[in-house]
Amino acid sequence: MARRRLAPRGSRTLLLLGLLCTASISTAVAQDVGPPAGALVLAGGGVRDSVIAVRFLELAGGRDARIVVIPTAGSDTAYGPDFGGLDAFRALGAENLMVLHTRDRSVADGEAFVQPLREADAVWFTGGRQWRLVDAYLGTKVEEELRRLLVRGGAIGGSSAGATIQGSFLVRGDTRGNTVMMGDHQIGFGFLRHTAIDQHLLRRNRHFDLIEVVDAHPELLGIGIDENTAIVVQGDAFAVIGAGYVAIYDAHTMIGGRGRFYFLAPGDRFNLATREARRGSGEGEPLEGLEAQPWPKR
Repeated sequence: MARRRLAPRGSRTLLLLGLLCTASISTAVAQDVGPPAGALVLAGGGVRDSVIAVRFLELAGGRDARIVVIPTAGSDTAYGPDFGGLDAFRALGAENLMVLHTRDRSVADGEAFVQPLREADAVWFTGGRQWRLVDAYLGTKVEEELRRLLVRGGAIGGSSAGATIQGSFLVRGDTRGNTVMMGDHQIGFGFLRHTAIDQHLLRRNRHFDLIEVVDAHPELLGIGIDENTAIVVQGDAFAVIGAGYVAIYDAHTMIGGRGRFYFLAPGDRFNLATREARRGSGEGEPLEGLEAQPWPKR
């Protein structure tokens, strides 16, 4: 796999975004939007409902699964085995848990550091600021091994910043503050290609914020995830779990002739390739009121 060089802070361009998002491991099957194998669990933060951790643990392989937790989005300099980000999985009986953390890119490129990822069944990213994950891991062997984990059928999950980092376009990635939607870090890991993922959606009154991103980049699909809510992605489809809502922002779809986003509830499903939403599990009813027409220009 060709190694990626990380541009200096503030100089990353959309051209680099396109190049980074199309890179792949030679052994991978061609990916459209979702992962070609494995699964993603993206939570909007404030996770209180155990259903999200339960589903992640199921996808990881159960209580005996080897789970690596990466807390690097947080502000602490070091994290020990008593880190609270492990508690949700410990409460479910998981025992093979490990914390992996560095802010040094040369360490993230080391064979010894990435060995736990090669042996892992699943990886979970905790919250904080997503640009810290970019600075530490984008373009390193850590990112490479995360992609290999998906190829071999593993699970990658994350909450808040740990969810946003998995999109291709990084929203709220500016080092000056988390209210800047398109800042000095705009490149995510791209496990979900052609997407921008926001979190804490309704709890923090952020439901209009992704509009400016999709207005500027209409090729992107915006996905806003509320607290205590997650999407479970397998292939090019996801299901909503938890207690809240997920908002969809598609520059080519209006609702009721004027609405620029619409909501999915727990149990609803979404096809990432066709951008079609259905109510309930399985092949439920399509959402009403959606019209295939572009957003009006501002």
